[in-house]
Amino acid sequence: MFTNNSRPISPHLQIYKLPLTGIISICHRTTGALLSVGLIFFVCIVSSIADGAVTYRAMQVLTDLWLVRLIYWGFIYALFFHLCHGVRHLIWDAGNSFERDTLNRYAIIELAASLVLTLVTLIFVSKG
Repeated sequence: MFTNNSRPISPHLQIYKLPLTGIISICHRTTGALLSVGLIFFVCIVSSIADGAVTYRAMQVLTDLWLVRLIYWGFIYALFFHLCHGVRHLIWDAGNSFERDTLNRYAIIELAASLVLTLVTLIFVSKG
């Protein structure tokens, strides 16, 4: 539909509500990009080990900062979220679960599973 000035009258961002599956899809792509950046940091950690005790100690001081630890746990959550969404894609590749209710239910399960996996990892790491 067009108005008199030939501009379309479609829902704009203040009206349109992105479905949960769309939000999850965007987050999956975002976490994939962030995991790539996190891998660069991981390479820096491994490199500091190879460079010797002084460099590794400097890296330990950096990783002991609360903000770096928060980013670290965000990286772990992103890893589990990306994994859970990948499993969901494998289910889709089998040709299953394309009904709207099932899509939303799996999205919620995916979010919950990634959070639980992160918390279990946190508990496991803090005991060690």
